[in-house]
Amino acid sequence: MTNPSRPETGWLHRLPRNRLLAELSLWSADLTRLAADIARVETGTDIFHIDVADGHFAPAMLFFPDLVANIRRLTKTPLHVHLMVADAILSSQIDQFADAGADLISVHAENANAAEAIAHIRARDREAGIVLMLDTPVAAAAPYLGNLSALTLLGTRIGVKGQGLDTAAVPRLHEARALMSKLVPANRPLLCADGGIRDTTTPALRAASADTVVMGSLAFGAPDFAARIAWLHGLSG
Repeated sequence: MTNPSRPETGWLHRLPRNRLLAELSLWSADLTRLAADIARVETGTDIFHIDVADGHFAPAMLFFPDLVANIRRLTKTPLHVHLMVADAILSSQIDQFADAGADLISVHAENANAAEAIAHIRARDREAGIVLMLDTPVAAAAPYLGNLSALTLLGTRIGVKGQGLDTAAVPRLHEARALMSKLVPANRPLLCADGGIRDTTTPALRAASADTVVMGSLAFGAPDFAARIAWLHGLSG
């Protein structure tokens, strides 16, 4: 049975590809009034980004399946769950967040069982993504590209808020786009930039062919949210 609170089948292919997508990180929402914050920004949001960390793979502990299941009931906007968890629990986390209503689940290329995880996500009928830490060569994504819906490049150290964008981030996006150019357009995953997203860095990320940027305080802390999204949409690639 179709879940009425999930986006319709084919949502990924209906996302606009002629502008930068607004992927909003719920880590930067007001967690004491999450429902209100989701409602406030939903009309300008293409994807909600949900970071999941176990305190081992990444130095944070955040979002858990029951909370994501509650978020799912609040919105039909696609949910992108970014798993920053140890190999031993990766499979069970995929199941728990798929059950909770995630639409896209990304795992790390640094997970030793990343290939099995991608297959598992696909078997759960969810879109699959790969994330690369800042120090991981972009070429590490090559074996997965033909079976991905999203490739996310971190522009800062993993799991720590408020860092500035590393100088390697823009060249790495160019390198990833060159790798993806070998695929037919219909099979190219979204190229996502995550970390260090500021008004001063986003134009360069878009110019380097990012399809989405994971916005935190840049969106949730904007004095005029509608104006911020209009600015984002106006950036040229």
